Amino acid sequence: MISLPIFLILSAILFSLGLFAVLSRHSMILLLIGVELMLASANLNFIAFWRFGPHPEAMTGALFVLFSIAVAAAEAAVGLSLILLIYRHLRSTNPKDVNSLHG
Repeated sequence: MISLPIFLILSAILFSLGLFAVLSRHSMILLLIGVELMLASANLNFIAFWRFGPHPEAMTGALFVLFSIAVAAAEAAVGLSLILLIYRHLRSTNPKDVNSLHG
Protein backbone atom coordinates (compact mmCIF):
# COMPACT_ATOMS: atom_id res chain seq x y z
CA MET A 1 0.00 0.00 0.00
CA ILE A 2 1.19 3.51 -0.80
CA SER A 3 1.66 5.65 2.29
CA LEU A 4 1.50 9.39 2.95
CA PRO A 5 5.28 10.05 2.68
CA ILE A 6 5.30 8.69 -0.89
CA PHE A 7 2.62 11.20 -1.89
CA LEU A 8 4.47 14.02 -0.13
CA ILE A 9 7.73 13.18 -1.87
CA LEU A 10 5.98 13.08 -5.25
CA SER A 11 4.31 16.39 -4.47
CA ALA A 12 7.65 17.95 -3.51
CA ILE A 13 9.19 16.75 -6.77
CA LEU A 14 6.30 18.21 -8.79
CA PHE A 15 6.53 21.50 -6.92
CA SER A 16 10.31 21.65 -7.45
CA LEU A 17 9.92 21.05 -11.19
CA GLY A 18 7.27 23.76 -11.38
CA LEU A 19 9.42 26.19 -9.41
CA PHE A 20 12.38 25.48 -11.68
CA ALA A 21 10.22 26.14 -14.76
CA VAL A 22 9.01 29.45 -13.29
CA LEU A 23 12.47 30.59 -12.22
CA SER A 24 14.20 29.62 -15.49
CA ARG A 25 11.94 32.05 -17.44
CA HIS A 26 12.79 30.90 -20.96
CA SER A 27 9.29 31.45 -22.30
CA MET A 28 5.90 32.47 -21.02
CA ILE A 29 4.49 29.06 -21.86
CA LEU A 30 7.01 27.45 -19.50
CA LEU A 31 6.01 29.96 -16.83
CA LEU A 32 2.38 28.93 -17.20
CA ILE A 33 3.25 25.22 -17.17
CA GLY A 34 5.35 25.74 -14.05
CA VAL A 35 2.49 27.43 -12.22
CA GLU A 36 0.17 24.59 -13.27
CA LEU A 37 2.66 22.02 -11.93
CA MET A 38 2.81 23.82 -8.60
CA LEU A 39 -0.99 23.86 -8.43
CA ALA A 40 -1.05 20.14 -9.23
CA SER A 41 1.37 19.44 -6.39
CA ALA A 42 -0.86 21.41 -4.00
CA ASN A 43 -3.86 19.38 -5.20
CA LEU A 44 -1.94 16.17 -4.58
CA ASN A 45 -1.22 17.33 -1.03
CA PHE A 46 -4.89 18.14 -0.45
CA ILE A 47 -5.95 14.68 -1.62
CA ALA A 48 -3.19 12.87 0.30
CA PHE A 49 -3.92 14.62 3.60
CA TRP A 50 -7.64 14.10 3.08
CA ARG A 51 -7.22 10.38 2.35
CA PHE A 52 -4.86 9.70 5.25
CA GLY A 53 -6.57 12.12 7.65
CA PRO A 54 -8.74 11.22 10.63
CA HIS A 55 -12.06 11.55 8.72
CA PRO A 56 -11.65 10.47 5.07
CA GLU A 57 -15.42 10.04 4.70
CA ALA A 58 -15.84 13.84 4.81
CA MET A 59 -15.26 15.19 1.31
CA THR A 60 -13.22 18.24 2.39
CA GLY A 61 -10.04 17.44 0.44
CA ALA A 62 -11.94 16.65 -2.73
CA LEU A 63 -13.87 19.92 -2.48
CA PHE A 64 -10.65 21.91 -2.10
CA VAL A 65 -9.26 20.19 -5.18
CA LEU A 66 -12.39 20.88 -7.22
CA PHE A 67 -12.22 24.58 -6.39
CA SER A 68 -8.50 24.59 -7.13
CA ILE A 69 -9.05 22.95 -10.52
CA ALA A 70 -11.68 25.55 -11.38
CA VAL A 71 -9.29 28.36 -10.47
CA ALA A 72 -6.48 26.69 -12.45
CA ALA A 73 -8.69 26.42 -15.54
CA ALA A 74 -9.58 30.10 -15.33
CA GLU A 75 -5.94 31.01 -14.76
CA ALA A 76 -4.84 28.95 -17.76
CA ALA A 77 -7.45 30.57 -20.02
CA VAL A 78 -6.50 34.11 -18.96
CA GLY A 79 -2.78 33.31 -19.10
CA LEU A 80 -2.96 31.83 -22.59
CA SER A 81 -4.99 34.77 -23.87
CA LEU A 82 -2.42 37.21 -22.45
CA ILE A 83 0.41 35.21 -24.00
CA LEU A 84 -1.34 35.29 -27.38
CA LEU A 85 -1.87 39.04 -27.16
CA ILE A 86 1.75 39.65 -26.20
CA TYR A 87 2.93 37.40 -29.03
CA ARG A 88 0.78 39.29 -31.55
CA HIS A 89 2.23 42.58 -30.38
CA LEU A 90 5.90 41.67 -29.83
CA ARG A 91 6.33 38.48 -31.93
CA SER A 92 8.05 36.83 -28.97
CA THR A 93 7.10 34.77 -25.93
CA ASN A 94 10.27 35.56 -24.03
CA PRO A 95 9.39 37.29 -20.73
CA LYS A 96 12.56 39.40 -20.95
CA ASP A 97 11.17 41.12 -24.06
CA VAL A 98 8.17 42.40 -22.12
CA ASN A 99 9.62 45.37 -20.28
CA SER A 100 6.70 47.80 -20.21
CA LEU A 101 2.93 47.72 -20.05
CA HIS A 102 2.15 50.66 -22.31
CA GLY A 103 0.47 50.03 -25.69
